Amino acid sequence: MDTRHLFSLQGRSALVTGGSRGIGRMIAEGFLAQGARVYISARKAEACDQAARELSAFGSCVSLPADVSTLEGAHALVEAYARHEGALDILVNNAGAAWGAPYEEFPESGWDKVVDLNLKAPFFLTQALTPMLRKAATDHLAKVINIASIDGISVNPQETYSYAASKAGLIQLTRRMALRLAPERIAVSAIAPGAFASDMNRVARDHAEETSQRIPAGRIGTPEDMAGAAIFLASRAGDYVVGSTLVVDGGVTHAR
Repeated sequence: MDTRHLFSLQGRSALVTGGSRGIGRMIAEGFLAQGARVYISARKAEACDQAARELSAFGSCVSLPADVSTLEGAHALVEAYARHEGALDILVNNAGAAWGAPYEEFPESGWDKVVDLNLKAPFFLTQALTPMLRKAATDHLAKVINIASIDGISVNPQETYSYAASKAGLIQLTRRMALRLAPERIAVSAIAPGAFASDMNRVARDHAEETSQRIPAGRIGTPEDMAGAAIFLASRAGDYVVGSTLVVDGGVTHAR
C-alpha cells in the first residue's frame, strides 16, 4: 500500500461555484495547495476576479463569473470553462443563498431564490458538465461534491424554511445522482458544514466565541477543516464514498 499520494490533486482541474468567499474559497485554496488547477465562479464579477487574483498566490486560479441560479447562467459557465479545459476532474456545487422570515410572512421570492440556487443549480450544472466529467474519468474517478448544510439534517430555531428544505433536498439529490453517475466513474458526494465564518453565517463570523459555546468541539470550523473534508472527497482517498454526506460540524447535529 502506497499512501503518499492518496490526497494529491496534482494535475487535476476543479470548478468551484461560489468560490470567491466563505466555504467555497476555503475549498478552492485547499485544492490549490494540493496541486489542482482551480476555476472559481461567483455572481459578482469584480469580487470573483479579485478572489482569483489573491488565490493565484497558491497556484493556478481563474475567475469565471456567472449566475448559476438560471439555466442560461449555468450553460454560460460551462461554455466559459470549456474555453480553458477539455475535461473536468472535480465539480464543487457550493453557490448558495439563505432567506429568513416569519412563517406567516415568508415570501415566494425568498423561496424561489434559495431553492433555485441551492437545489436546482447543482442538478442542472452537473447535468451540463457531465460530458466533461466523463472525459476526465480515465485513470481516476471524476468527482462531484455538493455543499449541503447541517440544517438539512436537523432543525435549528431560525425561520429559514426554503434554506432548510433546499439543503435536505440536496442531500437526497446527492444520493440519487450518485447512483446514476457511479457506473460512469463519476463519484457524487456531499458535505454538510456546521458553523464556519462566512458572509452567509454572520453569527459564526461575528460572534465566534458565543457560537463556540453551543458546539461540542468548543470552536467554530476553520478553513483547514473545510479544505480537509473537500480534499478527502476529491482525491483518491475518497473514491469509495458514493452518495454519502460528510458532516463537518464539531458535533452539533448530535447535540441538537
